[in-house]
Amino acid sequence: MPLSETAFAKINLALHVRARRDDGYHQLETLFAFVDEGDRLDASPAAQDELRTVGEFASQIDDPFGNIAAKALSLLPHGDGWNLTLEKRLPVAAGLGGGSADAGAVFRMVERAQGLPDDWRDRAAKLGADVPACVLSETCIGTGTGTDLKPVANDLAGMPVLLVNPRVAMPTGPVFGAWDGRDRGALPAGNVREIALAGRNDLEAPAISQQPAIAQVLDDLRAADPLLARMSGSGATCFALFETHDAMLDAMERLRFSRPEWWMMGGLLR
Repeated sequence: MPLSETAFAKINLALHVRARRDDGYHQLETLFAFVDEGDRLDASPAAQDELRTVGEFASQIDDPFGNIAAKALSLLPHGDGWNLTLEKRLPVAAGLGGGSADAGAVFRMVERAQGLPDDWRDRAAKLGADVPACVLSETCIGTGTGTDLKPVANDLAGMPVLLVNPRVAMPTGPVFGAWDGRDRGALPAGNVREIALAGRNDLEAPAISQQPAIAQVLDDLRAADPLLARMSGSGATCFALFETHDAMLDAMERLRFSRPEWWMMGGLLR
């Protein structure tokens, strides 16, 4: 103590929805990737566990004590109390796994402080299907509900990425509910580049049907000639991958001029 950690933004380079399950979840195949930027957490000793939220999007968290970061801390043995400060730099309900990334950062902080229990994956999955992936924050393939993870050859590590959100929240449930139920095929095989380029996001069309601004974001990103532009998760954040850092910065500068009302963040794939 004190401890600091970045809650790395999660993006889905590809997201294939294969079927609705009887338990209310969906059968997924996804390519998780993580950006080297995101929310930030700091912890210091305290008489009891406390959570304070600051930052641009702190006001969007209605119940700080019900926040997933606080829940993550309560699930893990961590000795005496922690005073946890969460700087919300990622928009909420944005397809970036912001809450799950926050929980993942707490798990990593506890790991550094005293180690994680052997059943940490089960504990993480109780918080959300993508939390185990966010604890690792490494590019991987997720199947099932997203909790079954396997490594993949990551040839896109260090690639510049631009995240753009039109500042609209997209709750996950309604987007999945608007999916047409059609199985469009499995995640392709190969390395990360091959899977990303040949893959798709099956939630993109359902999300656009509810929030047309997503289509405008994608159009503007694709006009910058990236390697790939796609919506992440259930939206509304979209990402664009660029071959050079200068190309990413140029695209961000142009969009900040033409779309000053949009949220943007640049970074590198981990």
